[in-house]
Amino acid sequence: MSSLHVRRLPLAQALRLQGPSAIWFKPALSVVASAGPPNLLLLALGRLDLALYTMAGSLCALYAHHRPYAARARVLAGVVLGMTTGLAAALLTSALTPGPVVLVIVGALLAAVQKTLCEATRVGPPGNVVVTFISSAALFVPQTPGRIPGHIGLALAAGAWAWLVCMAPGLLRPHGPERRAVAAALHAAAGQEDGGLRARTAVHTAWQTLHTPGVRPDPTRRALAHLLTHAEAALAAPAEADPRRLRDWAGALRGTARVPEVPAPQGAYPHPGPHPAPAAGRRGLLHSLAPTATRTALGCALAGTAALALGVGRPYWALVTAASLVQANVTLIWSRGVQRVVGNLLGVLLFAALTPLTHLHPAALVLSVLACAFGAEALIARNYWLGTVCVTPMALLITEFTRLQNPGELIAQRTLDTLVGALAGLAAAVVVTNRRAGDRVAEALTAVEHARAHTEYLLGHPAPAPHDLPAAHRGLASALTELRAAADTASGEWWSRPVPAERLTLAERAGHRTLTAAVRHPGAAPWKQD
Repeated sequence: MSSLHVRRLPLAQALRLQGPSAIWFKPALSVVASAGPPNLLLLALGRLDLALYTMAGSLCALYAHHRPYAARARVLAGVVLGMTTGLAAALLTSALTPGPVVLVIVGALLAAVQKTLCEATRVGPPGNVVVTFISSAALFVPQTPGRIPGHIGLALAAGAWAWLVCMAPGLLRPHGPERRAVAAALHAAAGQEDGGLRARTAVHTAWQTLHTPGVRPDPTRRALAHLLTHAEAALAAPAEADPRRLRDWAGALRGTARVPEVPAPQGAYPHPGPHPAPAAGRRGLLHSLAPTATRTALGCALAGTAALALGVGRPYWALVTAASLVQANVTLIWSRGVQRVVGNLLGVLLFAALTPLTHLHPAALVLSVLACAFGAEALIARNYWLGTVCVTPMALLITEFTRLQNPGELIAQRTLDTLVGALAGLAAAVVVTNRRAGDRVAEALTAVEHARAHTEYLLGHPAPAPHDLPAAHRGLASALTELRAAADTASGEWWSRPVPAERLTLAERAGHRTLTAAVRHPGAAPWKQD
């Protein structure tokens, strides 16, 4: 029987700052543009008590900024639908349920469903946390069945406005997300400071962006794909690459100027198209959802009931804290717990500093919420704890739209909720083990070995079919990406079988050698057509 390893849990590393996101201003400005008009309209009407429901729709503007606009339209519509469905379930439960314990249990189940759906659909940041915050807060707002349709209508209207705000830039720069992804890949391929790992990830991400299902090929995307094949060729032969030329091409993708038209390597004529994830990757995702859902439900239930036992009347913040901790493995959950606690504690201090201002006039309250929303999106890419410093006062101020509350009492309860939620989330992660993480590594290793063998067979074939080698190359690249994700997940589980490090290293090295050979093979001419 394989031995189990206890992993070290980092502390300082969890608080280390990173560089800002290249598009940090897009979600920051989008959420302000989405939330500002509805809140100001409610302010003018003297109905800020309804702002929780419009904020449910407005916060949907945080999603899908990295996706092409055709895909963004679908994802945002799904987010709005999911947000309003969770809100409706919470409001109906609040109207029909007499006791807080039942509210906590429903909140825990909702959080687990929301986390599972976000992971299964790979919706991207900010994931389930925003949706869970809205539904959990709504659970503890007094409600009557007759008012629910109107409140859902407000959320849908604000969500529709958020959809328009997020889609509007596409009128001026319809290929903006694709251009940014390819530019990032070109920059990374020109550098390759870490042995090419970051560059390979950037190139893979750019291909996924160009291959987004439902996005039709056009001359601009074909030109971008030509540029991307040069980034991939630079990974295959770094000594032969021209970093200056790659950076010049990346710089030319800024703004709305025409994409440079360059011939693809070896006469390639790329036609981006969808590429499904490997079967091992889909199975691994499904296997990881069970412990994720269980950890979320258990952590939220423990957090909510513990907060009730300690005298917190509306323990929604404890539920949200526990739900926000759930990540791919225990090490990441621990890091997120450290970040959440530090950010929340600093955030309640910021809330205390803002309270004298926000209590002066409702307009000051609205403007403070918008400022905190902007600050959260501007800072959260640097580190989760830094963004949470602004998220915490924003969330607390949103709850004051219904009525102003005693600041000291609110700060004390939210601090207690934070500590209780973090402890409950970590306890759930330790209790609910993910023993399938090691099995997923073995399955991913097998998938890489099979994909590599198939690619090597085609490389040895005198005349492979026109699209076979590019398809095999992309399949091997995807399998290697899934393998690295599976290995990282397994290595971060606190109690888990050790990862077969030697076999993993050999498989990755051999796989990348085969990728290099496939890029340079004459049979790779019809790059990325399938």
